[in-house]
Amino acid sequence: MSHEKLRIIHCFRSPVGGIFRHVRDLIDQHHSQGHELGILCDSLTGSDYENQLFEQIRPKLALGLERIPMRRSIGPSDLKAIYQTYKTFKNLQPDIIHSHGAKGGAYARIIGSWLRVSGSSVARLYCPHGGSIHYEKGSLKGRLFFTLERAMERMTDRLIFVSGYEEKGYIEKIGKPRCATSLVYNGLSPSEFVDVENEKDVTDFLYIGMMRDLKGPDVFLSALEKILASGKKVTAHFVGDGPDKEAYIARINSSALKDVVTIHSAMPARIAFAKARAVVVPSRAESMPYIVLEAIGAGKPIICSNVGGIPEILKDEVEALVEPGNADDLTHAMEAMMQNSDAANQAALRKSKLQNRFSVEKMASDIMGAYRLSI
Repeated sequence: MSHEKLRIIHCFRSPVGGIFRHVRDLIDQHHSQGHELGILCDSLTGSDYENQLFEQIRPKLALGLERIPMRRSIGPSDLKAIYQTYKTFKNLQPDIIHSHGAKGGAYARIIGSWLRVSGSSVARLYCPHGGSIHYEKGSLKGRLFFTLERAMERMTDRLIFVSGYEEKGYIEKIGKPRCATSLVYNGLSPSEFVDVENEKDVTDFLYIGMMRDLKGPDVFLSALEKILASGKKVTAHFVGDGPDKEAYIARINSSALKDVVTIHSAMPARIAFAKARAVVVPSRAESMPYIVLEAIGAGKPIICSNVGGIPEILKDEVEALVEPGNADDLTHAMEAMMQNSDAANQAALRKSKLQNRFSVEKMASDIMGAYRLSI
């Protein structure tokens, strides 16, 4: 089946952030090769921005776009959602079910296994994208989800990891995989390796991403407060949507940040990059974040938490990495960035090193190779 066109369904919960970007990239690449593609995901999350993204890729979805309520936590509503998903998959008769994230991975692998019992030869692939691996090993939730992940391996034909960190975390917390595995880095398109020029009224810093504590926007705000408290001037843009955004907005509006932070809804990353001299990624947990790749590809100076697969991107550039969740450490790095006259040249060098290692063409080719090996 090395040249046969495949019927591929991507199943995931929340159509936001890196997972959604990853899926859209694969759809773009694999559609151009003639494969038939579809998406099943949650209908309760996402904003107007994500709806626009769906409309852009809808013409490439020969197997359709199905959105059903798919809540983050496990509950009785999952039974109805799984049944709806089963009916959809049974009608579409996919060759590949590629699931992403813990909830999407559970739905897809359970249903894929039911289909196999009824005679289908569908291959079940699962990419955690961090997911359950972010839980602490000794926590009650962690033990529960790690046990579930271990059990789900029996319904998995191949695990796909997007970083060495994710693969190592899986082995340490869940165990050595008992199914086949692949390591495939995320990648950027050639157009994303073009510098973004700053707007005329550019600010010092940009946070862009999910508005939830896991991604560290609260740490970013704390660092800005500390810089202001020291008597220095600083300005920033704050871009994104998410469950904790209202709390962040209230914090900004009730403090000195109100005069220096401009708040935006989610927008394309390259539009946001033009608004600031440097990008800050203050996450407490990550797997292989696209925003780091995108910022480097755009030629932006960057400060990141030393978490997940980010060190695999930046390698030995310890000066660009800070301790996750530590506002003091982030403050010092941001103050140093404001004084760094060589930041643009450093960003250009970082970009040239990245270009050959993280391409969307290589990512899609490696994923297709994983599909072929799993059939």
